[in-house]
Amino acid sequence: MKETNPHISPEYAEETDLLTASEESCHLIVWNDNVNTFEWVIESLMEVCGHSFEQAEQCAMIIHFHGKYAVKNGTYDTLKPLCDAITERGINATVEMVPA
Repeated sequence: MKETNPHISPEYAEETDLLTASEESCHLIVWNDNVNTFEWVIESLMEVCGHSFEQAEQCAMIIHFHGKYAVKNGTYDTLKPLCDAITERGINATVEMVPA
């Protein structure tokens, strides 16, 4: 159960909850292609996103078989530099908002 602060109006608390939810509502999507190797995608996910080898390998498999995968969740401001770093490596990636 969420604690409420008696000094904050319920309307303000609700606005804060919505803002917090929207700040975390993005996915970093990596797309499959016929150019990059599994090894390169795995290495990139480890170096750029901080994934373990096992996590990066699982992401690469899902990307390969499903065409895309959300490899990381967070705010747009957090994910955008990661997306740029991945695309600079020649891997297709986008930041997408999560539908509410």
